Amino acid sequence: MWGTVRQRLGGYSAYYSLQRIGLGHLLNSSKCYSSEAAAAKKMTVREALNSALDEEMSADPKVFLMGEEVGEYQGAYKISKGLLEKYGPERVCDTPITEAGFTGIGVGAAYYGLKPVVEFMTFNFAMQAMDHIINSAAKTNYMSAGQISVPIVFRGPNGAAAGVGAQHSQCYAAWYGSCPGLKVLAPYSSEDTRGLLKAAIRDPDPVIFLENELLYGESFPVSAEAVDSSFCLPIGKAKIEIEGKDVTITAFSKMVGYALKAAEILAKEGISAEVINLRSIRPLDRATINASVRKTNRLVTVEEGFPQHGVGAEICTSVIEESFEYLDAPVERIAGADVPMPYAANLERMALPQVEDVVRAAKRTCYRSV
Repeated sequence: MWGTVRQRLGGYSAYYSLQRIGLGHLLNSSKCYSSEAAAAKKMTVREALNSALDEEMSADPKVFLMGEEVGEYQGAYKISKGLLEKYGPERVCDTPITEAGFTGIGVGAAYYGLKPVVEFMTFNFAMQAMDHIINSAAKTNYMSAGQISVPIVFRGPNGAAAGVGAQHSQCYAAWYGSCPGLKVLAPYSSEDTRGLLKAAIRDPDPVIFLENELLYGESFPVSAEAVDSSFCLPIGKAKIEIEGKDVTITAFSKMVGYALKAAEILAKEGISAEVINLRSIRPLDRATINASVRKTNRLVTVEEGFPQHGVGAEICTSVIEESFEYLDAPVERIAGADVPMPYAANLERMALPQVEDVVRAAKRTCYRSV
């Protein structure tokens, strides 16, 4: 991608070209985000990722970052800002545009006890490396009878961005969530991101870390605990964002924000929604979900991926198996349209869940549909 940009800019590096067009402020500061973010009451998801990487690399010399543009360009999304200068090219490794190649190298390094963090410019490109992720990383601990651990993190943006077409807009949560041997995380807020990325890097097993490109610049409040370098969140534990008594709404990643907005609208109409931020897709916190449904007696699941064999389908099945007698209404699934993502902006919006879809579904479960 950036190689093409350089060619079109007549041989100038992306660094100097951005300086010339007035975007040099993105690159001039080589300082990591961590110290800047720690002093603030709010933190962007980008800062959360950067500070978590910085602190884990500082704490453990076995941790290293590799991927396209992570070094000299400081990341396609500036996630790795300042890390090359601080840790050097041996631990912040720019790779060729060959996902199958550098993912295989990362898995091999994990076999030998290192802790690679492999960045994909988008998880759509990770399909080129699926053999290494599934057959080499996910299955090796089991196939070696526990003799070989694979402490590796695969991270990058997942799901739809804006106007990037079908090949770059897919949500892979259900794909990876169906594979034994993987742990799959999908954070929403900055606190989620910091705590879960640290947990992923410290984990002895391969972890898929699904970010959202549209959340990178979003700011979220963070607690004093969250900015401490020892902060870590448990893998496999959901968070109840808002407590309620009338309907349970589950969501992950960007859709948590939509669920929270829907809850605000519903509250004005007298419906008390409980919003669960899943955080972890595999393992899935079935206990928290079922406990909530047994309280509210209704369920709405929200995801931007395809409906068939989706995360929402798994949640609905879990509730039907474990809490069927508590349900007062049919479960509702809100998901992306069952079509490849359209390129046109108006069609793209129609293909993705919207806040009003969540509101309508919650009203249906409460038998207050318009």
